[in-house]
Amino acid sequence: MRYADGGGLTAVGRRRRESVRLQAAELFEQKIKPLEVARRLRVSRKSAYQWHQLWREGGAQALASRGPSGSRCRLSPRCLEKLAAYLEQG
Repeated sequence: MRYADGGGLTAVGRRRRESVRLQAAELFEQKIKPLEVARRLRVSRKSAYQWHQLWREGGAQALASRGPSGSRCRLSPRCLEKLAAYLEQG
């Protein structure tokens, strides 16, 4: 999901999505098929199959959030301060 400001999900959104993936892991442990997991959790079949593959390879840990996506900021703290000042000036 993309937003106009260029960001991705918020921390709350990432936690919510991670919660759904971890629920899927619990269902996989109960030998529930990906199609049924998709139906119960109201997610796409594609997502359920991808999560199942990850779960088989690495367990529930493989479904944990990896944090925000995208590249990390390469600006130094000093440059970030300068940028903020410039932006505030208009």
